[in-house]
Amino acid sequence: MQQTYPQPKPDPRQTITPKKKWSWYRFMQKVGTPWLFIAPIILLHLFVVAYPAALSVYYSFTEWSGINEPKWVGFENYRKILFDDPQVWSAFGHNIIWLAFFLTVPFMIALFAASLLAQVKRGAMVYRTLLFIPFILPSVVTASIWRNLLNPRLGVLAQIGEWTGIEAFKIALLGRSSTALITIAYIDNWHWWGFLMILFLTAMQAIPKVLYDAAKIDGVNKWQEFWNVTFPGIRPTVLFMFMMSAIWAFLAFDYIWILTQGGPAGSSDVMATVLYRNAFARFEAGYAAAQGLTLSFLAGFIVVIFIILRRRGWEI
Repeated sequence: MQQTYPQPKPDPRQTITPKKKWSWYRFMQKVGTPWLFIAPIILLHLFVVAYPAALSVYYSFTEWSGINEPKWVGFENYRKILFDDPQVWSAFGHNIIWLAFFLTVPFMIALFAASLLAQVKRGAMVYRTLLFIPFILPSVVTASIWRNLLNPRLGVLAQIGEWTGIEAFKIALLGRSSTALITIAYIDNWHWWGFLMILFLTAMQAIPKVLYDAAKIDGVNKWQEFWNVTFPGIRPTVLFMFMMSAIWAFLAFDYIWILTQGGPAGSSDVMATVLYRNAFARFEAGYAAAQGLTLSFLAGFIVVIFIILRRRGWEI
């Protein structure tokens, strides 16, 4: 009697699926329809972003007032930025001060506040809302409030100086060259750190509770718990906001222009205010376009640094 053996079942992974032929219906389903949906936003982006950006590159190589015909001057505008315009370098130095301030002060305040709020159980949403409100206020409103508060005759500090007899409280912080820039940075930070705090608090709440339980079993104190458990858990968020804050530090404009317009005597000028003045007060639009591209290069350089760090293993 001949013995029969069971036939092995075919492996579905080795099954060759016949290729489907491309038809008009399949082409529209896989390619045409998705592109139709994103075409409006692509066209809008090309018209609003790409086209003006290309024009800015062109105008940066020209002498142009913004009204007449542009005159090609090559790299003359960039040479002027690097070698012939001390105002640009002074403004760049103020941007560096602004960068150093916003990479330290708001981060320390936000981390400290987020660490405290993470332990609050009752009324936590009230505290978060109150601390976040300054961020949603328009910059014009915030600047007007602080201008009145710092008024050397009617402001809060002036009234304290009147009551205590301390003349140091009556100084015009926005009207002195030595204090204008750092005062504006403080005002900007007042509205900014609450946003950072909310981001850090959200990242902290995503850290598994078991890590904190294990830390308590090991007998660590609060500082060791923060440094070895909390901070590693929120490090990607902190580093990402570190990068974004560094980029935004070179784009600072609104609070400075509203409060001092770069004064007094250029002591609070940054590159964006110098650019604005060149474009709309001195009618040197071509030179202003070169300054704008210089700002873009600086922001791009920061992004490249963080990309390199990420490829080397940093959690960003």
